[in-house]
Amino acid sequence: MLRGDDTPPGHRNRRTSPTAAAWPKPCGGMGTQHRSHPMKLLPLDRPDLIELVAGWLGKEENYKWLDFGNGVHTVTAVALKIMTQRELHLLRVYTPDDSDLPIGVCGLSNVDRRFKTAGSLWVVLGEKRYGGYASRAASKLLTIGFRELGLEAVGAWTVDVNAAARRGLERLNFTYIGRQRRCHWIDGRPYDRLLYDLLATEHRELDHD
Repeated sequence: MLRGDDTPPGHRNRRTSPTAAAWPKPCGGMGTQHRSHPMKLLPLDRPDLIELVAGWLGKEENYKWLDFGNGVHTVTAVALKIMTQRELHLLRVYTPDDSDLPIGVCGLSNVDRRFKTAGSLWVVLGEKRYGGYASRAASKLLTIGFRELGLEAVGAWTVDVNAAARRGLERLNFTYIGRQRRCHWIDGRPYDRLLYDLLATEHRELDHD
């Protein structure tokens, strides 16, 4: 599955970066409670976290929205570990406000420090009952990308029928910039991808979702 340079297939192609998966609808105001124990974004620096995230990415309900290039929708735990060790990706597991339970993963892929860009923002939810946290986690990751990595622009895409992902990107202030037609296949049917981007000057971190 890995290339000779240890890069998972497709990760050097911005057009095939993973997108926000199943970006869930907010669930009953979750994310506004227990603010004394705020959400955390944790690096994937432990084998158990890497295995957990690989399991999330291996579920059809998530990977059908993703594309790691060359028809690869999922990554193994080994490939995921390599991704965490490369500057090409910024990956974080996020928690709810009321515990340290990992509930999802968010990432910036195709990070280019020279040109100050990231080709793709994506989110996968592991614990479905915490759907209201997805946008907040993505927003915090964007803050890291813009402030700590010095990025100036971040791209994202989603499948046209994924209404929740579209709303999530709009909530994060992304701008729609175009459409790739009939390029994403789910269950043998072609769909369009909607393309978005966000500039550093346009980012405002969400306080709650």
